[in-house]
Amino acid sequence: MKIIHISAECFPIAKVGGLADVVGALPKYQNNVTTISQVVMPFYNNKFTQENKFKSIYKGILKLGTDSIDFKILIPELNTLGYDLFLVDIPKLLFTDYVYSDNDTERFLAFQIAALDWILQNKKLPNIIHCHDHHTGLIPFMMSHANNYRELKNIPSVFTIHNAQYQGWFSHDKIDLLPSFPLSLIGLLDWNNCVNPLATAIKCAWLVTTVSPSYMEELKVKANGLESLITSESQKCIGILNGIDIKVWNPETDDLIQAKYNSSNCNNGKKASKDWLCEKFSLDPEKPLFVFIGRLVGEKGADLFYELFEHALKNLDISILLLGSGSKQIEEQLSKLTSKYPNSYNAYIGYDEALSHNMYAGGDFLLMPSRVEPCGLNQMYSLRYGTIPIVNKIGGLKDTVIDVSKNGFGFVHTENTVEGIFNSMKRASQFYNDTSKFKDTRKTIMQIDHSWDESAQQYVSLYKSLIQNL
Repeated sequence: MKIIHISAECFPIAKVGGLADVVGALPKYQNNVTTISQVVMPFYNNKFTQENKFKSIYKGILKLGTDSIDFKILIPELNTLGYDLFLVDIPKLLFTDYVYSDNDTERFLAFQIAALDWILQNKKLPNIIHCHDHHTGLIPFMMSHANNYRELKNIPSVFTIHNAQYQGWFSHDKIDLLPSFPLSLIGLLDWNNCVNPLATAIKCAWLVTTVSPSYMEELKVKANGLESLITSESQKCIGILNGIDIKVWNPETDDLIQAKYNSSNCNNGKKASKDWLCEKFSLDPEKPLFVFIGRLVGEKGADLFYELFEHALKNLDISILLLGSGSKQIEEQLSKLTSKYPNSYNAYIGYDEALSHNMYAGGDFLLMPSRVEPCGLNQMYSLRYGTIPIVNKIGGLKDTVIDVSKNGFGFVHTENTVEGIFNSMKRASQFYNDTSKFKDTRKTIMQIDHSWDESAQQYVSLYKSLIQNL
């Protein structure tokens, strides 16, 4: 069985968020269960493409409305990713140092057309085409209804919603950019008087998945305007919990952290990274260290941080270290706290992969008060590294973290307010002082299996069911 994943992001080639981690890991694990799983994504001008060599295996000309645009399909000369990687090179639109921009309608529409043009000319067509998020949301429609792609009509399409907040909306004025299709089907592209690629994919894909069971249920009541559509299409929708790449996220082999460790010697191993962090950021290593790693946006609850951190630092004997970027206003607010609470608080505005690994390793608690979290990977990384998560009871966080009061291993709040999060932090700081229970919990959470093995097998089983029903 041959599966082609199509995505705008894929780690380690290009990463903005969790989408990249999923697309970079799922195909690798699927290839362990007797499938051929491949990835197609744009060729960006970034660190990965600058540091590797590529060769062209196909040249074509795509039609974007009345424009004819040259493109190539490239593959890396040396590939150690664990799956075949195919890069769509459209210099005019895609070869940029950014993944997303203001003209993404044209950029990603050209990407989708080029990907299908190339797939169509292959001698052996895939058994499944698996699309990820709205940047690839028009592919199921084009496969089923565009005149150019009739040969792909009977190939099952699977579409995964990683985050329904972003839908790729654009005006009907740009409808002519699409390959020709029967105009009687234009309603499949429309949602609330605009072209909505995410809605189109939900309508047209053979199967729709989300990245956790709870998120699928939440989308029926809160999906940024798509609630009724997801409810009406629920018979073909299923939530499958993401996994993590345990080869990348493994404290026993991680070269980025200060000392490698496992569940047996985690206290010493974690202490090495905590001491390093505290020295680097002028924090007190004797205090419980709360860390946040992520985007500084309302979706992640970051607009509460200034008031929350002030309240927590005044009332609890703790340290807080933050790594992230996003809203400039939030960045400025959180940067100001550094001088106000020396030796208790610090922030790194931006992103640093090595620093994130050391924060997972050296932190005592991970803050994750998201308002929207389709699956969440950070809490799984933290569990893997023995750092206890503090989460809002939503989406994948609800599916992966059980409160200590219910014989669990984390701190879960249902009121995602400053007071609600503070109460979880207060409970956590008290838990930290119960040394025996705290250390036992660390060891326990490191042994929880959140690898991709089971999830990859669930996807493969779904693919097989689609093929068997042809």
